[in-house]
Amino acid sequence: MKAPTSQPFDAASLRALYGEPSIFGARKVMDRLDVHARRFVSLSPFLCISSAAGDGRADVSPRGDAPGFVYVLDDRTLVIPDRPGNNRLDTMHNLLGNPHVGLLFLLPGRDEILRVNGTATIAREPELLERLAAHGKLPRAALRVRVAEVFLHCGKAIKRARLWDPNSFVGDDALPSLGRMLADQIATAELPPDEAERRVAESYRTRMY
Repeated sequence: MKAPTSQPFDAASLRALYGEPSIFGARKVMDRLDVHARRFVSLSPFLCISSAAGDGRADVSPRGDAPGFVYVLDDRTLVIPDRPGNNRLDTMHNLLGNPHVGLLFLLPGRDEILRVNGTATIAREPELLERLAAHGKLPRAALRVRVAEVFLHCGKAIKRARLWDPNSFVGDDALPSLGRMLADQIATAELPPDEAERRVAESYRTRMY
């Protein structure tokens, strides 16, 4: 089969290539969290948040905790606690120059995804942080997301990936440990593999919250 010729696209030619979206794709976008979206968020222990710097450089970062860790303030506002991480602050730095974000909420064992697009700001109100406490510890800050678009995404990608199928899980022997990979990538005498592994294990043990 001959490969199609590469060509520049505009909106019309791209639409011609794929055709029109289904009725679900065309009409499912809401501007607020309905009862189903709120329930989805309350059950979700994991999300990815996309952001971009003022110059357009993009980033995607994971967030996870017990189901319901994302607080639904109202039908147009979500609040995401910032749990301890690596202190790179990629998302927060991006928000200083560009407030737009996209969220993907996942539910273990379910193939469908909830997508939320909007704008975000860094929040530090004491009463808000108190609501987001976990294991007796308050987050240093949170992200307040003002919702612009909400919609459910079908499960084709998850099904194709067999993400929840135990038979497709990657075994421990498929990759080195995180500590050993980081030691190889950083490649400095100050961080030999054993020390890198010790630091990763210590972080998991003492700095989850």
